[in-house]
Amino acid sequence: MPELVVTALLAPSRLTLKLLRAFMWSLVFSAALVAAAVYGCIALTHVLCRPRRGCCGRPRRTPPACLSDPTLGEHCFLTLKSSGLRLHYVSAGRGNGPLMLFLHGFPENWFSWRYQLWEFQSHFHVVAVDLRGYGSSDAPKDVDCYTIDLLMTDIQDVILGLGYPKCILVSHDWGALLAWNFSIYYPSLVERLVVVSAAPMSVYQDYSLRHIGQFFRSNYVFLFQLPWLPEKLLSMSDFQILKTTLTHRKRGIPHLTPNELEAFLYDFSQPGGLTGPLNYYRNIFRNFPLAPQELATPTLLLWGEKDPYFELGLVEAISSRFVPGRLETHILPGVGHWIPQSNPKEMHQYMWAFLQDLLD
Repeated sequence: MPELVVTALLAPSRLTLKLLRAFMWSLVFSAALVAAAVYGCIALTHVLCRPRRGCCGRPRRTPPACLSDPTLGEHCFLTLKSSGLRLHYVSAGRGNGPLMLFLHGFPENWFSWRYQLWEFQSHFHVVAVDLRGYGSSDAPKDVDCYTIDLLMTDIQDVILGLGYPKCILVSHDWGALLAWNFSIYYPSLVERLVVVSAAPMSVYQDYSLRHIGQFFRSNYVFLFQLPWLPEKLLSMSDFQILKTTLTHRKRGIPHLTPNELEAFLYDFSQPGGLTGPLNYYRNIFRNFPLAPQELATPTLLLWGEKDPYFELGLVEAISSRFVPGRLETHILPGVGHWIPQSNPKEMHQYMWAFLQDLLD
């Protein structure tokens, strides 16, 4: 068929897609402005209630002692083959078994996996990375340096750079979004997948379009589309919004100590410490609309019944995309979003059972 004819036939579809994306971006930025007004009021309230803290975050000069706890493992750096970036990671149990790679979420870092590093280093080589833009890892400033494709290539380079042909991939929140995609596009590198509190992007997209309540739960995503303002709002009153996110009585991490809270705030308080992590969100709508994807990697999915950020209905939506027999799901009653830190014992029990055949 002549190229001119093909171009003419595809023109209506391409125009429709462009109009759909233009409409989507108009909605996204409208929602971003509303979210900015709401979070602006919240941040201003924190400043007025705690005037001594001022309008800016206080840079931490010294990392808290818990970040250098030797029982968690050895601090190392790996230069990635594809990008040349250096990623920081904590490693323990090398030589004890297969690679178990941990991917953290926001607003966290490698330290969010402390309980799992202690638990699994006796039978696995456990590695918890600071994703690009986080902690001591390199943090490019450009938004385009945080696309899903580049972040998945980072994971590939970590696995191969550590000398393994595949891994057990354990993930939470943003790390889980990456892990879902990675298991689809790099299936040979993922022996087992453990996902906590996150859905694949295509599932999240389709579910949110049918359930308006999920949009309200994810309102912060729209705020983070804006340049510079989210960094300013999150840092006001010495990072009070982040503090509230992590320590809230109902929505935060139960029993988080002040020292552990500082383990997360230390990196974000450094100059530019928030921009890299927020750039993940600034790329989240880049490939809209997403086509449905079939999921086939053997997966353990853990979900908190009371997760304030993701509706419980997403679990059924995820299950509908799976090849039969490949997904094991557990919903933890009365539990929120931060399962690796709030309910490590239950998580470990499910993981040991899920991985038992690899140890026999």
